[in-house]
Amino acid sequence: MMLVIIDFIRVPLTLSLVLFYQLDVLNYWHLIIVSFLIQCLGCVFNPAHRAILPIITKEAERSSVNSLLDTVTRGITVLGPIVSIVLMNTMNVIHFFTFDALTYLISAILISKIQFTENNLTSEGPSQRKIKDIFISIKDFLIWVKKQSIIRTLFLVTVIIVFFNTWVWQVGLLLQLKETTPNGEELYSLLLGWYGAAVIAVNLLMPLIWKKLSLKIYLFGSLIWGIGILLLGFAYILPFYFIGILVAAIGLPISGLSRVYLLQKYLPTEKLGRGFSFNAFLLYLSNAVSLGVFGFASSFLSTRILFVVCGMMMVICSAVYLLTISRKAPGVIPYNRLNN
Repeated sequence: MMLVIIDFIRVPLTLSLVLFYQLDVLNYWHLIIVSFLIQCLGCVFNPAHRAILPIITKEAERSSVNSLLDTVTRGITVLGPIVSIVLMNTMNVIHFFTFDALTYLISAILISKIQFTENNLTSEGPSQRKIKDIFISIKDFLIWVKKQSIIRTLFLVTVIIVFFNTWVWQVGLLLQLKETTPNGEELYSLLLGWYGAAVIAVNLLMPLIWKKLSLKIYLFGSLIWGIGILLLGFAYILPFYFIGILVAAIGLPISGLSRVYLLQKYLPTEKLGRGFSFNAFLLYLSNAVSLGVFGFASSFLSTRILFVVCGMMMVICSAVYLLTISRKAPGVIPYNRLNN
């Protein structure tokens, strides 16, 4: 299985840094190369990891499984700094990589125990594929997407929402806190903890509220997310920051989990890998373009203005698409995988 192979490759890659350190030959470029390779492997691992979920779960379980997976991921992110402090006080910093390699090994062992068949995923083995087949496969997938209104809308809205969110959230929030408060860095860490806790809470509540997710729920989540970003543009005192972060933390998991659920539901089995890979590509592309465009814009526009503009665009985009699909005839027939 590809996921197991990737994890096993990441183990020696990570441990190589520990070995170089012990031999006193570790250089900065070693860190850069290993980090680059790990991230490249992650670009393959993450979409494939999401793609196997609809194969090993029933549709009725999918909302809960996605919610649990995202909760664990968010929880690790929140607990990460605490674990780091413990590790730094008990062992050498280089053994962070040893611990990291151990997690990859455990992941490979656990994934290898998952039982499922891949008979209907591909018609020929990887060894029989040629480079040109990859481009043909991508072209066929894009042609198929053009005919699928739900998937097409999902991809398009995702690009827009992520584009307007990335810079203001990853860079703008810290800059605005430093501009408006005397201890911006400390408050930034506090707000991220508040954000993580709120996202985890919403993740746990979602399966209790919605057993099945839809494009309307996805757009509704994106709308709330955008309102949160817009509120941060008008935040002058700390309580307003907490309110804006809370609203964004409610909208983000609703939007994110709905997107994953819809991809799992409407992508036919043989297109799951390409669908999640293309989704990841769009996310990375939007992130990169957002950081570049708004990084340049921040040289002549204030952070507060950028927050307001980005929040308004997220709200307008979500509201327009939400009104558009609400006016259409209700009841969209899901894509039937058995007919493909």
